[in-house]
Amino acid sequence: QVQLVESGGGLVQPGGSPRLSCAASGFTFSLYAMSWYRQAPGKERELVAKITSTGTSTNYADSVKGRFTISRDNVKNTVYLQMNSLKPEDTAVYSCNAMLSSLNYWGQGTQVTVSS
Repeated sequence: QVQLVESGGGLVQPGGSPRLSCAASGFTFSLYAMSWYRQAPGKERELVAKITSTGTSTNYADSVKGRFTISRDNVKNTVYLQMNSLKPEDTAVYSCNAMLSSLNYWGQGTQVTVSS
């Protein structure tokens, strides 16, 4: 059974630096590209960051470039999103995605709310 379980969200003050985790199981994690998406209320889901299966290449949305870092541990079957210098506009549900060719899996998401 494929599972992607996100954790690490919550209420964060502006400027905070939480780290999101996404633990994967039920598939060969090391073969899949992994991504973090987010969806804010009333907005479309957007790609935040992506990392290749080996972790050698990453890319980021312009809105988070220089503030967020995606990484993965293919032994622990986990992908991370280190978020720094958070802004209120980063408030959203953050979900992880695993993709390999036509195979596409999603986690349930974790809420990140940036507010003082």
